[in-house]
Amino acid sequence: MQYKSQAVAKPYFIAAIALFTGQILFGLIMGLQYVVGDFLFPYIPFNIARMVHTNLLIVWLLFGFMGAAYYMIPEETETELFSPKLAIAMFWIFLVAGALTIVGYLALPYAKLAELTGNDLLATMGREFLEQPLITKVGIVIVALAFLFNLTMTMLKGRKTAISLVLMLGLWGLAIFFLFSFYNPHNLVLDKFYWWWVVHLWVEGVWELILGALLAFVLIKVTGVDREVIEKWLYVIITLTLITGIIGTGHHYFWIGTPEYWQWWGSIFSALEPIPFFAMTVFAFNMVNRRRRDHPNKAATLWALGTGVMSFLGAGVWGFLHTLAPVNYFTHGTQITAAHGHMAFYGAYAMVVLCIISYAMPILRGRAANSNKAQVLEMWSFWLMTVSMVFITLFLTAAGILQVWLQRFSDTPISFMAAQDQISLFYWMREWAGVVFLIGLVIYITSFFIKGETKAAA
Repeated sequence: MQYKSQAVAKPYFIAAIALFTGQILFGLIMGLQYVVGDFLFPYIPFNIARMVHTNLLIVWLLFGFMGAAYYMIPEETETELFSPKLAIAMFWIFLVAGALTIVGYLALPYAKLAELTGNDLLATMGREFLEQPLITKVGIVIVALAFLFNLTMTMLKGRKTAISLVLMLGLWGLAIFFLFSFYNPHNLVLDKFYWWWVVHLWVEGVWELILGALLAFVLIKVTGVDREVIEKWLYVIITLTLITGIIGTGHHYFWIGTPEYWQWWGSIFSALEPIPFFAMTVFAFNMVNRRRRDHPNKAATLWALGTGVMSFLGAGVWGFLHTLAPVNYFTHGTQITAAHGHMAFYGAYAMVVLCIISYAMPILRGRAANSNKAQVLEMWSFWLMTVSMVFITLFLTAAGILQVWLQRFSDTPISFMAAQDQISLFYWMREWAGVVFLIGLVIYITSFFIKGETKAAA
């Protein structure tokens, strides 16, 4: 660890993994409710399990991004963090606020939670992914502003690099687009139009800048390739990301009442969205093949390569499968969408956060890498989680194709619930793949507690 203030990243990483575990547990609960409808009812209804599952996804990734930024920025700027105390204070505020919000979801009817948290003053609740109470949303804004202030002041007094600038652009964009979660117009078309300015422009816009910066940082460290080479690749990737991703928002505007031209714009530019992910895959493998150092952390290198491949498959290939308007007419809102979402979030964002944790946590604990025994275990966790996510995606894809045929395409279409009965076998297979994923996550966590011979951090 080069700078003492990098240590503030450690609690963020620990919280991220704990929340990730909670997300997977609620995913398994929800998956079982698909086939055993009254499982845990009325204690955890399906809509609450789904809300907790998706909200934990967002929060644990935000903790991971924040921890990564607090670790990276001091090294990139070659100076100590502006205020480690502010970083720790915001950690506890964010963690407590997030925990209380989840408790609120589980302990109170959603309408009662809305009434108690000021939703009548400014109605912001009730929309997918943005279900957080008003007070929680305000808290997120306060934490984000303090976080960005801390990092920006650090950058102003230190070295400026392409990686840190791209990271900060992504983080500032994340905060700015979240402000649209406070805008909840009565007109349903406008509501959906601007809702995607948070959801899409996060995951297919500014979050991709964060992904590129994190991946570039790790690859510099583990390969020793010249910074100039990696930064040129980074510029190409983020340019492609912004050109395709921003206008590609149109693939969400096909069927919500927007003008017809969005079917052309959305189809064309979202069909180009796999290109930056393919470039990211080529970039990762190219840098590893050109490496100039044999870094002891083999597990982090594996996560970096896996991020490129799985983000291309999940966000790129599975996104393209149903992004053209004539195809999306039949597939939107089916399990094909769920298949794309699962692999895309895992490949693009979960894996890159696990990658930076894999690289940084040993250094934060005083060594360059975990022991060989621990790394072997961690690489087992990589394969278990990744292969099980591939199977989850394949099972959901098969369910989605059958659902489209039974419900929307055949000469004698059947109802939604009748179609769900017909595809329940795929839900059972998805559930067992999810159990394997959880086992892989437990092994990942366990690997950090395995003792053995280690090399001291440089």
